[in-house]
Amino acid sequence: MTNLIAAAAFFVLIHLLISGTRVRDGLVARIGLGPYMGLFVVLSWIGLVWLGFGFAQARSAPGNDVFWGLNTGTRHLQLALQLVAVAFIVIGLSTPNPTSVRQEGALDRPGLVRGMLRVTRHPFLWGVAIWAVGHLIVNGDMASLILFGSMLALALFGTASIDAKRQRALGGKWDAFAAQTSNVPFAAIFQGRQKFSLGEIGWWRFALALVVWAALAWGHPYFTGVAALP
Repeated sequence: MTNLIAAAAFFVLIHLLISGTRVRDGLVARIGLGPYMGLFVVLSWIGLVWLGFGFAQARSAPGNDVFWGLNTGTRHLQLALQLVAVAFIVIGLSTPNPTSVRQEGALDRPGLVRGMLRVTRHPFLWGVAIWAVGHLIVNGDMASLILFGSMLALALFGTASIDAKRQRALGGKWDAFAAQTSNVPFAAIFQGRQKFSLGEIGWWRFALALVVWAALAWGHPYFTGVAALP
């Protein structure tokens, strides 16, 4: 279990204490953006692989206590949450967004705030957060709490971290964008700063998300050893 905790701490901290702070600014100034991005990608992959091996090891360890189990109701709830999560992730990855890596220039596009950006300026990270919550509901063992709990924390704190990083780098441009959007999904719409437009998101994105969700649900036992479908 200690190995998994160390891996989770490493992965979360390189994102929140390096990528999301002025430490990143200092490293970029010293070694350049390209080398920094390359180094960070390598560290991130090391962290992911370490997490994977640590999780597999911890699940079969004697100290992996189980606090709650799976039942029919939570299995169906999990499937529904994963559909929402995949939709946020797929739509987020396919939508131009200045919060995404190397897409700061999107702020110069006229009419940028449309579609999913009316809902949240962090669709990908909120998708990851929903994905993590769904897995926590159906996995009550200690190893899963560490893995999916750390992913949930990273996703939620990551939204604020990116906002701060973009504000430092982009100043007034970012402030104008942030004033039109919200971090929390649908908050800007409920506050009257935006209007929801399903058509702007694009039906092909919803169709793609459905295909990805179905493929993941069907293939789950082949790459995790655990069936996702009832």
